[in-house]
Amino acid sequence: MNIRTLKTFVWIARLGSFRAAAKRLYSSQPSVSARIAGLEEELGVELFDRIGRHVKLTAKGRELLVYAEKMLNLHSEMLQVVAQPTAIHGTIRLGVSETIAHTWLPQMIERVSEAYPAINLELDVDISVNLADKLVNHDIDIAFLMGKVNQPGMINRRLCRYSLVWVASPHLAIPDTPLSPAGLATWPIITYPRQSQPYTNIRSLVDPMNHSTRIHSSSSLSTIIRMTVDGIGISALPREIIQQELAMGRLKQFEVEVSIPDLVFNAAYSVAPGDNVVQAVAEIAFSVVSGSHLYDSPLNELV
Repeated sequence: MNIRTLKTFVWIARLGSFRAAAKRLYSSQPSVSARIAGLEEELGVELFDRIGRHVKLTAKGRELLVYAEKMLNLHSEMLQVVAQPTAIHGTIRLGVSETIAHTWLPQMIERVSEAYPAINLELDVDISVNLADKLVNHDIDIAFLMGKVNQPGMINRRLCRYSLVWVASPHLAIPDTPLSPAGLATWPIITYPRQSQPYTNIRSLVDPMNHSTRIHSSSSLSTIIRMTVDGIGISALPREIIQQELAMGRLKQFEVEVSIPDLVFNAAYSVAPGDNVVQAVAEIAFSVVSGSHLYDSPLNELV
């Protein structure tokens, strides 16, 4: 019996499938099956009831799970306290919204590399709705996303916030005086994807004024910026991602009488037994933003 075998057992118990556990552990399904077969032979008991492609714990399996989780947590704690950082290895799958990828993510990756040189970060840049689904399905380990992931045992912590500024191409005849909601609704608007909070907030702002307002949505921030620079429409974007366009005069900020809510991002993750490094990576993210104007007091919330 070894740590790798116990970790395999715990992940099969969590995911209910040998195939899903093999994917999560970057291993082959035959290797995972062999570890469990060896563990069952060593203990002289069956740990799982096989039901088609899925499995569930037997009574003895449920008993073992309690001890396996304790042993994995103790092993992880020992490594954190005693071992050199180079002894802590593995892959952390990090899902991030593109807004964060365009701002402080490179600094965080550098900090993780310094603290844990043997840890590999596997990045997945996607919209928040998709990141939440991937986290629930254990396709990623941590998500930096808008909103919360409402799943039992999931940790949601406030991470950072971005204020939005309205911008347009200088070639558009945007008035110098602040636009009213009715005036705003006369312009085509380019914004985040339809399922996102910014889209919903903007739609609720302009719809009462003009139901025919054209709202172009995109999951790519680069595309939104390019379309705005080209004068296809106006946008509300975080200043941090358009500093170059503003400095070069490719975009011009204008005022609107009514403000729209900030983009509020959370760090969401669940810590599996023996995976304390997931929380350690999350703490590095908080340390990166804590000294900036983007910092939003993180409150732990178990949901």
